[in-house]
Amino acid sequence: MSEKKYAPQERYAARYKKQFKIDCFTSTEQDIIDKLNSVPNKAGYIKQLIRADIAANKSKE
Repeated sequence: MSEKKYAPQERYAARYKKQFKIDCFTSTEQDIIDKLNSVPNKAGYIKQLIRADIAANKSKE
């Protein structure tokens, strides 16, 4: 049997990429769903918010 050969990008992603998933309920979190649907880059937007929170917490210390 031959093993599937992976492209360098796939090998890199398999080794270093980490994914996170969140569930949003339309009945209670529609505001979050609407905001995420309004931005063109959801991952970038979420990362920006997290980095801003990290920076704010560092300045408090």
